[in-house]
Amino acid sequence: MSVLEIRDLHVSVGEGDEAKEILRGVDLTIRSGETHAIMGPNGSGKSTLAYSIAGHPKYTVTSGSVTLDGEDVLAMSVDERARAGLFLAMQYPVEVPGVSVSNFLRTAATAVKGEAPKLRTWVKDVKTEMAGLEMDPAFAERNVNEGFSGGEKKRHEILQMRLLKPKIAVLDETDSGLDVDALRIVSEGVNRTREDSDLGVLLITHYTRILRYIKPDFVHVFVAGRFVEEGGAELADKLESEGYAAYVKDSAEQAASEAASA
Repeated sequence: MSVLEIRDLHVSVGEGDEAKEILRGVDLTIRSGETHAIMGPNGSGKSTLAYSIAGHPKYTVTSGSVTLDGEDVLAMSVDERARAGLFLAMQYPVEVPGVSVSNFLRTAATAVKGEAPKLRTWVKDVKTEMAGLEMDPAFAERNVNEGFSGGEKKRHEILQMRLLKPKIAVLDETDSGLDVDALRIVSEGVNRTREDSDLGVLLITHYTRILRYIKPDFVHVFVAGRFVEEGGAELADKLESEGYAAYVKDSAEQAASEAASA
């Protein structure tokens, strides 16, 4: 049983007088086998949370803690976090010109596991997982994300997750830019990983459509850098019908009240 614990996390972007607080006291616990969906409007800080967990240097943790199985994640380098079992599927995966998908995947597996996988077994595993994601085998020889469609990029992210076998996966708007078929295939890949390895999932999204395929155990509403409501899958249905407007209004009123009393 793995546990990711986030306690009173505050994160800023920028330096000195230009620094802006984005996360304002985030508390969250994710256990093996659990799927947590974070939903909220644009600019609420959802992606900042994802990248802060992963260790992006753009973001500065000003207070709070993040631990994985009791180990201090914030004290780890980015590669140490990956080796500890954290995985981030990015909203906008970057291109890596000159590096083939096959070389990239094997290098990543070697870095995470501490030794190179046996070639024969590795090639078989890659082909099997690509088939499960309905990816053309020729895809393995293309340069990473170079000229990929949105669906190809997201399938490649899930392919990485399937092969690297993390403890906790943070999926940042994995449904963004996907058509219906690609959404189904990507979601099935996530579901297989949850079943195979008891993966803990933090799924960040604007919309409920991916939640029709990946069923959340918990839904969290995120507005202005903090959670404002939590519930089960039924909360996502409420958000689908009512939107975020009431939460945004309440958050603005709370912020104004806090500023007036400061």
